[in-house]
Amino acid sequence: QVQLVESVGGLVQAGGSLRLSCAASGRTFSNYAMGWFRQAPGKEREFVAAITRSGASTYYTDSVKGRFTISRDNAKNTVYLQMNSLKPEDTAVYYCAARPYGLGVNPNEYNNWGQGTQVTVSS
Repeated sequence: QVQLVESVGGLVQAGGSLRLSCAASGRTFSNYAMGWFRQAPGKEREFVAAITRSGASTYYTDSVKGRFTISRDNAKNTVYLQMNSLKPEDTAVYYCAARPYGLGVNPNEYNNWGQGTQVTVSS
């Protein structure tokens, strides 16, 4: 198992930016593909972005393409989510997750989760 701890989110105005980080411990970080998910009140947890173990490939849900960037630093055991041009509909609890081997877009494909961090975008 790998333990994941997200940074504190925050409140930001629409159009603003925020960077989330997720620190991993317990296992070899570079053995895990990483993903970011989010869950808004009353909605199911949804995929946001994912990155391969090496960081060479990334994948995004359509609603965040061009606005969000996922990256990782394997030397620091950390994955990041840079969020730009934020919209009120981005408001949610954001979770990082890890899975061995390749990318996944379904929450059920991940077996390691952080505690979640609240991101609120005001209009």
